[in-house]
Amino acid sequence: MKINKIVIFLIIFFSPIKVFAESKNFNEWLISFKSYALTKGISQATIDEALKNTKYLPKVIEYDRYQPEFYEDTITYIKKRTSNKKVEKGIKLYRSNKSLINQVEKEFNIDKELLLSLMGIETNFGKYLGKMDIVSSLATLSYDKRRSAFFTNELITILQLINNKIVDYKILYGSWAGAFGNFQFMPTTIKKYAIDYDKNDRIELKKINDSFASAANYLNLIGWDNNKPCFIPVKLKKNIPQKLLNTSAKKIKYKKKFKYYKKYIENVENININNNLISSIVTPDKDIIPEADNFYPAYIVFKNYEIILKWNRSLRFALAVCTLRNKFKNEIK
Repeated sequence: MKINKIVIFLIIFFSPIKVFAESKNFNEWLISFKSYALTKGISQATIDEALKNTKYLPKVIEYDRYQPEFYEDTITYIKKRTSNKKVEKGIKLYRSNKSLINQVEKEFNIDKELLLSLMGIETNFGKYLGKMDIVSSLATLSYDKRRSAFFTNELITILQLINNKIVDYKILYGSWAGAFGNFQFMPTTIKKYAIDYDKNDRIELKKINDSFASAANYLNLIGWDNNKPCFIPVKLKKNIPQKLLNTSAKKIKYKKKFKYYKKYIENVENININNNLISSIVTPDKDIIPEADNFYPAYIVFKNYEIILKWNRSLRFALAVCTLRNKFKNEIK
């Protein structure tokens, strides 16, 4: 008991000291980063203005180290994000913006149910956009060594967008990881796929027009197909070689025609799809949940599922998105 009290005391006592040291080192890093930004074509005026209030955010590091999708089991994760209440909110938003959303669906050939699903899961239809200073968040993660290269690129990209007057740095508040707007676009995604749909010379991803069109444009360009399946839950036979089971979202392996996998699926007679569809099997709990069943839950997944992984590389996220999409399909006529 005494040892535990000492440990708690040391944590409480030294944490502020650690944060102070990190802040000091961060400020030194920021000076160096500003020089680097100049070499990437960012003007001195943009650097001075956009980075003038940038600071180290210890909370961002905490969030980076603990993300719920790494700890919740798949069934729980999906249920939380695809509730009937969420479906009701999505239908309400659709009815309020029916003309625009139908227009975007037709123009980009991306079904409205998928767009509603993504917005619903990402931000609860704009309710949870995040309140973190995006520039400071990106700078903190750029300074942090865990994924420095990735977030340095994102930080440079957001500065380029500010520099080119594509986005307004004064409204850049969002997620701890630097994502922004109704669909939580990272800066590089904004640069590649976001569009000024209402033609007012600004990309405003917290507004319905630009955000829905940008999301649809993104999905269209990365290959979503409205007419193909995303995933199907399956009950696996115990004789399936474990090497065929994907437990990581980093790269889906063992892609084969569906007819190859039929011999390993108990409920195959209930699955009515083209035997030649390229598919894989994912068992998302295996490497995340202690003592998880090797074979449950299991899903046969297709190209559309991998398209959602390009949006967010999480097995559970993609399953939740497609589940919610199917619920909207059943409700929106």
